[in-house]
Amino acid sequence: MAMKLNDAQRALIEEFDASKEQEKVLEVKDLVISFKTDNGLVQAVRGVSFDLYKQETLCIVGESGSGKSVTSKTIMGILSNNAVIQGGQVLYQGEDLLKVSEEEFHRIRGHKIGMIFQDPLSSLNPIVKIGKQIIETMMINRNALKNRYNDLIAPELTAYKNAQVERDYAISHAQSELDTVYFHKNNKKEKLEKAIAEDKARKFDLSNIDKLSAKQKEFEAEMAALKAEEDRIVAAIEEEKKQEAHGNKLGNVVAYEKQRSKIIDKEERLQMKLDAISATTKSGKTIEEQLIQIETDLANKKAELAGLNEEFAPEIAEKKAELARIKKEARATYKTSAPALKTALAAKKKEAKADCKAFKAEAKKEKEAGLKAIEEKRANIKLSPEDEAELKQLKKQISLIRLKYGFLEKLCYFLPKLHQKFLAKGDEALAEPVARRDEIAKPYDDLDKEVLEVKETYQKKVRITTALAKKRALQVMKEVGIPQPEKRFYQYPFQFSGGMRQRIVIAIALTAAPDILICDEPTTALDVTIQAQILELINRLKEERHLSCIFITHDLGVVANMADRVAVMYAGKIVEYGREKEVFFDPRHPYTWALLSSIPDIDSKEKLEAIPGTPPDMIYPPEGDAFAERNKYALGIDFKAEPPFFKISDSHYAATWLEYPGAPDIEPPLIVKTRILNALNDEMEKRQHEKENQ
Repeated sequence: MAMKLNDAQRALIEEFDASKEQEKVLEVKDLVISFKTDNGLVQAVRGVSFDLYKQETLCIVGESGSGKSVTSKTIMGILSNNAVIQGGQVLYQGEDLLKVSEEEFHRIRGHKIGMIFQDPLSSLNPIVKIGKQIIETMMINRNALKNRYNDLIAPELTAYKNAQVERDYAISHAQSELDTVYFHKNNKKEKLEKAIAEDKARKFDLSNIDKLSAKQKEFEAEMAALKAEEDRIVAAIEEEKKQEAHGNKLGNVVAYEKQRSKIIDKEERLQMKLDAISATTKSGKTIEEQLIQIETDLANKKAELAGLNEEFAPEIAEKKAELARIKKEARATYKTSAPALKTALAAKKKEAKADCKAFKAEAKKEKEAGLKAIEEKRANIKLSPEDEAELKQLKKQISLIRLKYGFLEKLCYFLPKLHQKFLAKGDEALAEPVARRDEIAKPYDDLDKEVLEVKETYQKKVRITTALAKKRALQVMKEVGIPQPEKRFYQYPFQFSGGMRQRIVIAIALTAAPDILICDEPTTALDVTIQAQILELINRLKEERHLSCIFITHDLGVVANMADRVAVMYAGKIVEYGREKEVFFDPRHPYTWALLSSIPDIDSKEKLEAIPGTPPDMIYPPEGDAFAERNKYALGIDFKAEPPFFKISDSHYAATWLEYPGAPDIEPPLIVKTRILNALNDEMEKRQHEKENQ
């Protein structure tokens, strides 16, 4: 139910900057991801859908295990081997990333879609200098002509590869469904076999109850002896401590403590054995009744085990028939379309080779023309004989000063005060001759810079050199706020703080200039002050580079500073979705209320509310609303049926039965209402103040 707000407050929530919603850059539709485990199929993502727009930040928020990171890894194509993509689409530039080939994903991953991971230390190689790690991506893709060639043939190559992938995906999806049936069958078989083994062991124990009782008495006697020994050691320790208090240090406490620790370990192992015997003998039934019950259970379980093949046979036969049909259709479709696509690709490759050859020739021609023009300028520069003589003398003077003070600096390297003194003196001695040399040689220096620019332009078009990659890396390091990049370039990750390591990871992600940046909890491992700096940096880079961001976090306080839109996830589903003001100032789902209630706030006097319980076991998801067991506002229907999305506004949706017409009028908790009203009033006062000052 909506909170009672006045017209001005409601208008503030409904404000929307339409300029940001220019175009969709990414669409996720009905994504379903599960993971195979020994215990069963874990349903990690269940029907997730959202859109990402150009130059906006979508924040996905929720507790650990809600499916946030799995969603982002799916977009990047880096799911683990036991993941099963059961359905959905991830659309980027008209392509479904779930169906593209690995070659095509290599063109997208990093270049078009970058990612910043949670722990910067584990993201970096500890034995490689950070400079090399930053330029690695550029050096792998250093051949600009090859990149141009790949970009030119990309549409035809993608069409041809995707035809293969479409065929393989259809077959693998059908095979995966068949494998899932076999997985459930084998999982059930293992559980039945385990249960039968346990029943047999219990039957054996009951059949030998006399021996078991004797064993119990033996264990109890041993336990009594251990307890007596432990009491003796405890008394000895107390006596030792009293002696130490009177100044008599006997030094036996450590030895006594070790003895006591060993005795406690033995007691714990014995207690486990006694508990097992107790569970067998104290069931409330006679031995005969227990044996009859076990025999009945064993017969039922053995019958169920024997009938497994028959139980799963119809479903397996159906899936096998479906797999055979899909194989036939997919291969026939590919056989029909592949020849034309292959011919088109061959023609495009030939055309692209000619284009690259012409492009390189033109670039070389431009370089030669540029260098020739610069040489003509250089020929027209005339220095007076006096300036030439002075320039020659200045060069000698500068060399001697550097030689002198360089030697003194090395000599005093381990004497910090003298070292700093000679450094300062060297800089002072060089200042005047260097300034005069630069003044006389300025025309030549300007031409040298022009030569360097012409050569770099050519290298960017043909093949990026290590020097050019380093120059680019230093620019990016400076851009992300790493001080002294020239020095830091040669340092190892352990020489950086947590915040600086995260800046390095951001720099690596930015070297390829991606369109989309996925930030998977990038501030979790950092302290609050550094968190604020990293968030400010990401926001600035987003504006400067016109990035679209997916920001994953469990901290709603972070969301408030980052988001344009918010998706609240719980148990693999999005439970509330809307613009930042709508989710923060007009939340509708009880889980969103719970998250807002648990954020520390210096202005609120109410006690923070912890979310009771734990998330459900996603091997066996609950029948109704997954949050119902932890939700104090849950209705009866929450335990029976999963709620659909109810439309609050054109951009705001919530999956809760509280929005169903006729549901009880339940408002958010007092702490949430108080925070919302305080935030709205603060925002309105701020705007009024700005209006008065204009």
